[in-house]
Amino acid sequence: MPIYRLEAAQTLATGIETAWTFFSDPHNLALITPPEMRFQITGDPPTAVHPGLIITYRLTPLPILPLRVSWATEITQVDAPHFFADDQIAGPYALWRHEHHFQEVDGGVLATDQVHWSLPLDPLSAPLAQLAVIPQLLRTFRFRAAQLQVQFGSPTTIPPTLSIRPL
Repeated sequence: MPIYRLEAAQTLATGIETAWTFFSDPHNLALITPPEMRFQITGDPPTAVHPGLIITYRLTPLPILPLRVSWATEITQVDAPHFFADDQIAGPYALWRHEHHFQEVDGGVLATDQVHWSLPLDPLSAPLAQLAVIPQLLRTFRFRAAQLQVQFGSPTTIPPTLSIRPL
């Protein structure tokens, strides 16, 4: 089962407390998810993450396929206002661990996402990873970066970074 690592980073023109308040509120996920994924929280989570919080939602992970899936993640670690992690406990991936890092830097906050993921049914799913999942994840995180730029602005001309590579 190949494991991939996605890393996205951008500097936001805001303070760390404001960034934390935005990112740690599960309701804001819909604002930074592409509309074609039809993201919808199905539970009623609080407005701030905490260890043990389970967030449930439905979405279309690959808009090229008309398949809606249920997904559940658990917030496993929180170090406010610098870090939190969520792990998929039910959903389309064999592994999904998403870490959110926030660091104060000159002019704002460096927001970094690190996602370790793999697909089920390896090696049958390997072509799906290359043909659909990786391109969709890149589109999703590019959309996310653009929405965050609108939400917070950018203090520098350094563009967001985004990469996906196998481990």
